[in-house]
Amino acid sequence: MTEYLPPHAPELNPVEYIWAYWKQHELPNVCPKDYGQLSRRPRRALRRMQRKPRLVTAFWKQSSLCFE
Repeated sequence: MTEYLPPHAPELNPVEYIWAYWKQHELPNVCPKDYGQLSRRPRRALRRMQRKPRLVTAFWKQSSLCFE
């Protein structure tokens, strides 16, 4: 079953909560010097988040989406 979301509903998108977390906690005020650093910093942040499954679960719950 496919559920269609409204065109602009960031509160229903768990990825938006991940970006908000990154901006405040993982990557605040980051100004990369080159494309390599632009790629490496977010990848490291994503790996750190993978070790925090409760955090990712909280983003899903916060979005109020439920999957069965």
